[in-house]
Amino acid sequence: MILQALTEYYRALEREGNIAAPGWAPVKVSYALCLTISGALERVDFVQTEQQKGKKMVLAPQSISLPAPVKRTVGVAANFLCDNSSYLLGIDNKGKPKRTMECFEACKALHENLLKDVDTPAAQAVLAFFRTWDPETARENPVLAEHLDDILAGGNLIFRTAEGFVHNDPAVREAWETYYNSAEDGPQGICLVTGEVGPIANIHPSIKNVAGAQSSGAALVSFNAPAFCSYGKEQNLNAPTGKFASFAYTSALNHLLSDRDHVFRIGDATVVCWARNGKPAYAALFGGAAFGAAVPSYTETDLRGMVKSLCTGQPVTYEEDKLDPNMDFYVLGLSPNAARLSVRFFLHNTFGGFLRNIQAHYDRLEIIRPAFDKFETLPLWKLLGETVNQNSRDKSPAPDLAGEVLRAVLMNTRYPATLLNGVTLRIRAEREVTRGRAAILKAYYIKLSEAASRENPDIPKEVLQVSLNPDANNIPYTLGRLFSVLEAIQESANPGINATIKDKYFNSAASTPAVIFPVLTNLAQKHLKKLRGSNRGLSISYEKQLTELFSRLDGTEYPARMNLPQQGSFQLGYYHQTQARYQKKEEKEHV
Repeated sequence: MILQALTEYYRALEREGNIAAPGWAPVKVSYALCLTISGALERVDFVQTEQQKGKKMVLAPQSISLPAPVKRTVGVAANFLCDNSSYLLGIDNKGKPKRTMECFEACKALHENLLKDVDTPAAQAVLAFFRTWDPETARENPVLAEHLDDILAGGNLIFRTAEGFVHNDPAVREAWETYYNSAEDGPQGICLVTGEVGPIANIHPSIKNVAGAQSSGAALVSFNAPAFCSYGKEQNLNAPTGKFASFAYTSALNHLLSDRDHVFRIGDATVVCWARNGKPAYAALFGGAAFGAAVPSYTETDLRGMVKSLCTGQPVTYEEDKLDPNMDFYVLGLSPNAARLSVRFFLHNTFGGFLRNIQAHYDRLEIIRPAFDKFETLPLWKLLGETVNQNSRDKSPAPDLAGEVLRAVLMNTRYPATLLNGVTLRIRAEREVTRGRAAILKAYYIKLSEAASRENPDIPKEVLQVSLNPDANNIPYTLGRLFSVLEAIQESANPGINATIKDKYFNSAASTPAVIFPVLTNLAQKHLKKLRGSNRGLSISYEKQLTELFSRLDGTEYPARMNLPQQGSFQLGYYHQTQARYQKKEEKEHV
């Protein structure tokens, strides 16, 4: 399914002229070897360009559409018209002169074979270069002196003549395409992707730009040991993919991964997404909705309006493209695995279907936010950060957790239990219920109730609200509110106190309230007595709040122990009551 979707995407891009034709691929090039008509090396041109990298502009190799490079293993395999100094010049810094000479001879033989019948000045100049170039004296060539160190470092080189780049010569291009289309990489068979009969590719091109994978590229389809093979087949013949399909799916995936604006990181996974018709506007809008990515030229209000329209089945216009909510849309997550790639997840739905699931997720997450929090909605990366110790050196969430949460959001399924565990552990460790953690508790239990088609009595609907529910009678929720009021009383009676009751008793109050609350209540009476002398009005206000909350307990004994959902109710009650207190304070300050 993955290869079929990527092959279909390649065809859509090819129809629009947005991707290289079969046999061609974008290659990063650093230098051009400029040849005279007789094949002599005249000069070396620097072809790197200034490119944005983070917030800086840096010089980087230029990406040029060139004959598709071969996938190298340990053997000698030359590329046509573009390669490193070992193949084009017969020199390098690897200290293996014999192998370097083999590389040069292989490259020379390839060009002799492809260009022998091409009678153009550009082709003849390249042939003359290989026939006259002497690798043994290459290091002393004055033309190479200026850039020799950089060339030997491994950058790719191409050929140029007075008429321009050799790879742009029509006759040379035709010779390459004829060679590429006639070359049979493997035995004839039925392609599992297209269903067509043709040569089966033994080795598929590499996938590049996956974070954490080898910079030279990694394989998405690969068989490298007898344990993975069957019926005597070797390498990728175990998953027969035609030559065109192997080129198409790898070209499409490399095209997606090279678009840095629409490649997202979730944990250790690199995530790409695409629409079946190949329009990039779908991925741009999806990135803003799902990952909180910046959407140029549109405000967050505009974005929410477009998402709302698409969720109701209405097409919208985005960057001059009309987005169809019924368009097939795909999301693929890849993680590095040595020289190969692991598929974390592959999701397929309509574009509108994905957006409806994302909107439902944000609705579940909605909770009152502090004034200092500038995020109107909580993006996925910030949500996952709530499970991580922010004082640790590595602030990345657990790899499996990131993929599982994204899958749950996009497919509208239950959130993984590891998300709840992660948040619970952080609350216990830090004794802090942040907006993100409270939102996760709320969303997790709402979705759990939806999946079970029944309300959880330990954390009922009256608890799972956006803001404080003063009419809720749930005991754990009321105890969380009570703890917040007791904390406020202590802080008012002892301004600037170093360690509050939250620092000492929050976890035990949430798990064993029968042990802790009598102690806290007695302590509060002492604080109120002190407060009456300095601020009688405030002490009366706190006494009224305590009376109201104790009345909701209605003489009920404090629970001896509270389970995990009950602790969630306690934590939400604490968060809601605390935010309500701060809101009232801010309202008074702005009167």
